Amino acid sequence: MKAKRNVLLTSALSTSLLLNACTTVNPYTNERQTSKAVIGAGTAALAGAVIGLISGDNSRERRKRALIGAGLGAIAGGTVGYYMDVQEAKLRQQLQGTGVSVTRQGNNIILNMPSNITFGVDSSAIDGAFFDVLNSVNIVVKEYNKTLIEVMGHTDSSGSSSHNLALSERRAQAVASYFRSRGVDPLRLETYGYGEDYPVASNASADGRSKNRRVELVLVPIT
Repeated sequence: MKAKRNVLLTSALSTSLLLNACTTVNPYTNERQTSKAVIGAGTAALAGAVIGLISGDNSRERRKRALIGAGLGAIAGGTVGYYMDVQEAKLRQQLQGTGVSVTRQGNNIILNMPSNITFGVDSSAIDGAFFDVLNSVNIVVKEYNKTLIEVMGHTDSSGSSSHNLALSERRAQAVASYFRSRGVDPLRLETYGYGEDYPVASNASADGRSKNRRVELVLVPIT
């Protein structure tokens, strides 16, 4: 609920900024005024987003409905595969040689970002080398904006499970915050911290622990 309230506040702020930016000066009264058409569009978009966020069966569906209600629209059913194909190809091109793996699961695209390019040990501060990777992803996700972006943080099993869970959540939130700062619609973003619960390798070796410390992005088409 806290995350939902934050999104609603962000949407309200965006609408407020839109209204402020679209004001004119009345030549007869010398007072600033906002176009009624702009007010109507902004109010309708915010209302649509609110309705979307309080409907739907789960977080993913609620965010889809919110974005559609806010006027983003959805991918037509018969073109979903093609839309994601082209996005996947552009991501592969942008991320070539970065160490990020791009995989496809149905119509979802998964980006696996290993620890050597993301965060320092026991840190949620984005590593300097990671900014270039995030900027490359940002170029594509802003162009192909009819997708949700789910940011998932993972850790190895070093330390307590509660510490690892909190660390993974902070890392996911740091990545999402960076995307927001680069102009990605907050409604598209959701963060999850899974701590040590979903290893992809054995935590018995240093190499395995390194693989388990990762951030994953899942791009989900809005349909």
